Amino acid sequence: MQPMRARRALIPAMLGIAIAVLSACGKKAEAPAPQTPQVQVVTLKPQSVTLETQLPGRTNPYAIAEVRPQVNGIILKRMFKQGTDVKAGQQLYQIDPSTYEATYKNAAATLESSRLLAQRYGRLVGDEAVSKQQYAEAQASYEQAQAAVDRAKIDLKYTKVLSPITGRISRALVTEGALVTNGQTTALATVQQLDPIYVDVTQPSTSLLRLKRELQAGQLESAGANAAKVTLFFEDGTSYPEPGRLEFSEVSVDEGTGSVTLRAVFPNPRHDLLPGMFVHARLQEGVRANAILAPQRGVTRDLKGTATALVVNDKEEVELRQLTTTRTIGDNWLVTEGLKAGDRVIVEGLQFVRPGVKVKAVEASATAPAPGGASAPAAASAPAAKS
Repeated sequence: MQPMRARRALIPAMLGIAIAVLSACGKKAEAPAPQTPQVQVVTLKPQSVTLETQLPGRTNPYAIAEVRPQVNGIILKRMFKQGTDVKAGQQLYQIDPSTYEATYKNAAATLESSRLLAQRYGRLVGDEAVSKQQYAEAQASYEQAQAAVDRAKIDLKYTKVLSPITGRISRALVTEGALVTNGQTTALATVQQLDPIYVDVTQPSTSLLRLKRELQAGQLESAGANAAKVTLFFEDGTSYPEPGRLEFSEVSVDEGTGSVTLRAVFPNPRHDLLPGMFVHARLQEGVRANAILAPQRGVTRDLKGTATALVVNDKEEVELRQLTTTRTIGDNWLVTEGLKAGDRVIVEGLQFVRPGVKVKAVEASATAPAPGGASAPAAASAPAAKS
């Protein structure tokens, strides 16, 4: 019985020792180490980018002519439909020709009489039946009569008012029965050539100076023949299907706006473009080789408005960069200072990190699957630039 009692007395002591040992082990267990945050990055690669600028402008007719009478008279008939296309040389109005017909007939009769007299004196002067002075006067009268006929013929021709150019004619500004005069200030109608058509856009003179400096410094390469090509957009944002070509730029700067005017010419076979329309023209400035494009989602601005980006350096630590950006190209910023090829810009997880913190960088293309299961590209090819 005594051994059994001794064993029973030993059980509580052993339990106490076990509890003490377990408590000691719990106190020695260390807290789990904090995990390194994971961020998604885009590794920057240099690429060739065609720089373009979009400028506002208005359409203007390629040619414009105000139709005015060149003789006096009463309008007998209008011979065109208002707002339609007319051809060069097409008759638009008929002025009463009766007076001019009579003048022409009278001049023609006088011419014939003068011609016969000059011929007769020409035969007689050889026989000295008339003097050389009389013959000369007869010859001069004939020439004057010829000039009078020519003038009468021209006036009679001008009673038919013709279109000077091919284009679209405006509404009629005079009606049948109206008296018109040569040299009057009021036009009978206006004809505008719409195919092709001009588009005049304005560009700040500072932009032209910047482009010249960049080209001279080798920062930009000339776009060559493509530099003259222009793409047009309507006011609602839709594109005009026909490409245009840059014609010239003004040699002077507008004192009021500090801008210069660029003129482009566009084919307009369907007359979709009408004079006075507000449009936007996209022009190619040049090609920037080895351009650095940073994703917009990885670029923020501080309280001063300076563009910044968080970059993972070689030590796998977050580093803050201040950037100089010039324009957007698609979903990217064109960066001229602050980033270089090979830099890893953080695009996801920015809210969980700060400069100096170690992170685990994963390429965004490897973690952002595109629809259908394919990996999305890390950086899309640069589309046309917008100003």
